[in-house]
Amino acid sequence: METISRRSFTAAALAVAAAIPLGLPGRAIAAPARLHLPRPTGPHPIGTVPVLLVDGSRDLMISVWYPARSVERCPLVPYTQPAVLRDLLENAGFPADVALAPITSGHLGAPVRRGRFPVVLFSHGAHDQRADTTITVQELASHGYVVVTVDRTDDAFVEFPDGRVLVPSEDIPMGPADFAADIRFVLDRLDELCAGRVLPAGLADALDLRRVGMFGWSKGGSATARVLFADRRVRAGLSLDGPMEPAVDGVLDRPFMMMTAEFTRAAEPAVAEFWSQLRGWRLNVQADGGLHRSYTDYQLFVAQLARATGMSEAELEGWNGTLDAGRAVKIQQAYPLAFFDLHLRGRDNHLLSGPSRAFPEVRYLP
Repeated sequence: METISRRSFTAAALAVAAAIPLGLPGRAIAAPARLHLPRPTGPHPIGTVPVLLVDGSRDLMISVWYPARSVERCPLVPYTQPAVLRDLLENAGFPADVALAPITSGHLGAPVRRGRFPVVLFSHGAHDQRADTTITVQELASHGYVVVTVDRTDDAFVEFPDGRVLVPSEDIPMGPADFAADIRFVLDRLDELCAGRVLPAGLADALDLRRVGMFGWSKGGSATARVLFADRRVRAGLSLDGPMEPAVDGVLDRPFMMMTAEFTRAAEPAVAEFWSQLRGWRLNVQADGGLHRSYTDYQLFVAQLARATGMSEAELEGWNGTLDAGRAVKIQQAYPLAFFDLHLRGRDNHLLSGPSRAFPEVRYLP
């Protein structure tokens, strides 16, 4: 593990909404259910490494996901550590032992594939953790992206290399500006991060820092907008149902896509105002029947936990909406990849040009 040194948001309801879906306390569970993730569709195997950064007196955990050359003798890594999963489940109202963490497609420390790859940064939602869009992260890495996921210390469930487990603080106010500052710090340190001996050889040479994008869910989507306002190194941004509060003055001339669900332009003045500030390529899509978590792993996990806990169809619909979890997975894999392929690689598969027969539930909002 490498260490590198440097020196309100309103809606309490949003903080709750950003957590793993609520469970059914008191319902008997026969045995822990092993959650599972879909396999990514890209041609490359995936490597991953966790990294500890030190920002003054505050530790910051990130993970780097990347296309691998080979994965022999490199173990697959779990979605998150057992202590973190227990805290997530308890915080959400589930029994702590209701589920076991899924195993990802990432191989720990696998050799890096030769080449130069675009870099995509990810920011999680309020009171959450950096793995909450692993479906999308793995999909991007399998198609030739380096993806860096960042835990916002004091607003995340996180375990550090020394065994410390932190949960979101109720005493330290965190806003999108704080999340954005962490992302910019990580971007500043990417070259140093890759120079350490403990990271896979060749990772530094694999990063193409001329092609950098960012995406985020919920508060992380708002942070993505703030990073693009402040930092021209980031060429394209994607928000997964970000509330876009508080507002930022100015206009954006770089590509930005919004995948909205509950925080829509029609329902939220801040989202409509942000849309009006976009002067470059822009797109707003929305999956019918989706809720706030529908563009994250939790849409799939809650469907799996529903079976393990005996949740009724009505209860499941209360957390997932009417968007089928399997369809949500396909959307999570296809749309972010199409966006970054178009704007970081110049590859247009025309998915973003208008309504698609492959995704009849996705509306393209004018």
